Amino acid sequence: MDILIKPVVTEKMERLADKLNQYSFIVDKRANKLQIKKAIEEFYGVTVDSVNTMRYAGKVKTRYTRTGMLVGRTNSYKKAIVTLKEGDKIDFYSNI
Repeated sequence: MDILIKPVVTEKMERLADKLNQYSFIVDKRANKLQIKKAIEEFYGVTVDSVNTMRYAGKVKTRYTRTGMLVGRTNSYKKAIVTLKEGDKIDFYSNI
């Protein structure tokens, strides 16, 4: 099971990273906090202080088109906000 799917890189998360040393990731829905902590420590080589998780349900979206109404659904996902130990940092832009 691949636990880390992708990091969340937004302006809000950049502020949290600077202020509180917190980083956000989209993770596998079946992963628990201990698995997420282990995966981040192994992949990025940092020490994780705490992990907070939240689940997002998919939303129903409707569009009105010439051929009629289209109804679809966005994906549901799980997000983890990880607080790192003082002094540790994750640089997402280092290997671009």
